[in-house]
Amino acid sequence: MHQTSNRWRLGLALSSLTLFLWGILPIALTVTLQALDVYTVVWFRFLMSFTILAIYLGVKGKLPTRQQLRSASWKLLAIATIFLASNYILFLQGLALTTPANAEVIIQLAPLLMGFGGLVIFQERYKLHQWIGVSLLTLGLALFFNEQLSHLITAHGKYLLGSGLTVIGAVVWVIYALAQKQLLQFLSSTSIMLIIYGGCTLLFTPFATPKVIFTLDFLHGGMLLFCGLNTLIAYGAFAESLEHWEASRVSAVLAVAPIVTLIAVWVVSVITPSLIAVERLTLIEIVGAVLVVSGSVAIALGKNK
Repeated sequence: MHQTSNRWRLGLALSSLTLFLWGILPIALTVTLQALDVYTVVWFRFLMSFTILAIYLGVKGKLPTRQQLRSASWKLLAIATIFLASNYILFLQGLALTTPANAEVIIQLAPLLMGFGGLVIFQERYKLHQWIGVSLLTLGLALFFNEQLSHLITAHGKYLLGSGLTVIGAVVWVIYALAQKQLLQFLSSTSIMLIIYGGCTLLFTPFATPKVIFTLDFLHGGMLLFCGLNTLIAYGAFAESLEHWEASRVSAVLAVAPIVTLIAVWVVSVITPSLIAVERLTLIEIVGAVLVVSGSVAIALGKNK
């Protein structure tokens, strides 16, 4: 199994960069989806990421060689590509059948399950205070999303179907993430992401309508470009963080993403109130946010034995 480099500070920095970029991404997506359909947005994000990364690796002379590709596990590459693409489809379908708040709640299963996957598959270990951190994180998420969870319990029909699709989306993302970590035994993180970006681009091409992109105004075009760069940098940082740090600790950092999103929404709503509406937090949700951050810190910064 893949072993980390134990450069935990670098792993923390990279996973924190991913956290920040994924935290602000929903704002850019919300604006972009005012003018484009979801499949064209996803296709463009993967295409842009693949193109820029391919040019960069070509200029640096770091494109994967034939020998490296032969030694790589193509089964794992196929699993990582298909399951990441499936995550995008399932999450978007779940979002269409429920609400953004509900989808945001359920998708938080992904970092939690990824943490447990690291413990089971890669035989990572938690100390007592880290298990306490897991409890605080779980309780914090429950409090932070208490209203959405109550809606989920009483859900029926399309709402329940959408919630089920989102749960599956979270599970398939975990499979992608764990496959990504194991692939680091064979290829560099940049080579892995280059292949995955290219594969996902091909998978989404039949559903995209590229000609609509040329009709976008400055705001929506700029947001689309930002979404593409966000995918390139965020997933690149995530892939590299798994090289240096345990999956269970990276997942704890990523679990804070919803709080980053709410802070970003508040900042944007203050600067440009017409662009996006601010979300009001109750006292229970604020307590939940504090517990999420505290639990994540306890898990991520616990020392190895």
